Amino acid sequence: MNRYVYLLLMLLAVSGFPELQAQSVTTLGLGEVIDMARAQSPAAKQAETRLKNRYWQYRLFKSNYNPQLAVQGQIPGYNRDFLSNRLDDGTISFIDREQLNSGANLSLLQPIALTGGALSVNSNLNYFSDQILDLTRFNTTVVNVQLNQPIFGFNRLKWDARTEPLRYEESKRSFVEEMEFLSREAVGFFFDHLDAQINFQISQINLLNNDTIYKIEEGRYNIGTTSRDKLLQIELQLLRSKQEAAQARLDLETSGLLLRNYLGLRTADTLILLPPEYTPEFDIPLADALNYARLNRAEYVAFERQRLEAARDVEEARRERIQTNLTAAYGLNSASTLLNEAWNDPNVQQRIDIGFSVPILDWGRNRARIETALANQELNEYVIAQDRESFDQEIITLVRRFVMLRQQLEIAKKSDEVADERYKVAQNRYLTGKVDITNLNIALTEKDEAKRSYVRALRDFWVAYYDLRRLTLYDFVEGALLYREED
Repeated sequence: MNRYVYLLLMLLAVSGFPELQAQSVTTLGLGEVIDMARAQSPAAKQAETRLKNRYWQYRLFKSNYNPQLAVQGQIPGYNRDFLSNRLDDGTISFIDREQLNSGANLSLLQPIALTGGALSVNSNLNYFSDQILDLTRFNTTVVNVQLNQPIFGFNRLKWDARTEPLRYEESKRSFVEEMEFLSREAVGFFFDHLDAQINFQISQINLLNNDTIYKIEEGRYNIGTTSRDKLLQIELQLLRSKQEAAQARLDLETSGLLLRNYLGLRTADTLILLPPEYTPEFDIPLADALNYARLNRAEYVAFERQRLEAARDVEEARRERIQTNLTAAYGLNSASTLLNEAWNDPNVQQRIDIGFSVPILDWGRNRARIETALANQELNEYVIAQDRESFDQEIITLVRRFVMLRQQLEIAKKSDEVADERYKVAQNRYLTGKVDITNLNIALTEKDEAKRSYVRALRDFWVAYYDLRRLTLYDFVEGALLYREED
């Protein structure tokens, strides 16, 4: 196929794009276009950004289980106003008030994933001053240990520990799938431009040939060896060739712009694509393809995550009916008018509370919530089963289609060679007067269509190849996984 590209370069330089004389030409193969798309295209940058976003979401989830040290405070807090005061005789007087109130608290909080509670250790200092009464107080909590524990409540930390790692694993596999889909899209843009390039090449060759034939037929007409009807037929064919050449040039410019935009190219170089001459030979055992897909695809991780989330929603609905919370605290605190004495002889500080909320009559609200969660869980199982079946069927269809695509590619390649040779023979016979223009045009049409069919067969093969990589995350050519869990 390279000879067509070289011929195209020549035709571009001499018969349609004189601006190429001032521009450089970049030749690209299919592999180079795919590598550029994966490395620098806007779609690749978007996929990388999504993966980065999911990574930081996972880091945020992990931080929920780590201890958190924080300091809070109010420095200073100033208040001046009038306070209403009801006297014994029922009248109200207003007292001028001016106060300073500041404080700081240092806390260390540790969530308890096993129970869903939280354990905290706190220390604080509070300052109060009444400017009018000339009163100053310091209050300190040397240490305070506090436990907040839901009893029989829904433990989101436990469920997040099961679902979020799956979600992150799913996102990593999805990124690899996105890159393979990006490769598939690059194949489409590559062959769109290659189609336009081949059509432009065909239109230029046909224009040159028809111009030559017209001149020959015109000479024959002048000497009386052909009719005016045949001359007009050839002239009409020449006009059609000019029209097709103009349209092919426009299509070439348009497809080149689309390819350039997809790849994120900012240079003004003219792109010339080299048709792939090599197609890899490899076997695709159906059982292996299904197994790789089930082991590697993000969808299969998503199936497990969706089951866990449905079970989580059921448990959450069941535990929402009765809400009970235990709060227990033990500490040491003290108070003084002097800061340096506020830490002396602290007293024991104790607290325990058990709060609860139990609906007595909810008109079936809780039951409806539970039944809704159970129905959603059942529906989720049906959807997952259907998705698994559809996914497996997609793999089976693609594997079987691959054999047919390879056969079609071989036939299309041979047909291209035969049609090209037939046209050359028909052209030579026409020049010697052994065939008429109708038979020559038939050979020309068959040649052009065979060329386009071969390019379509190439497109179908490479699209299916990258679909197979995306659906299995396995490279059957190299015999290697495209994704590993430790990546």
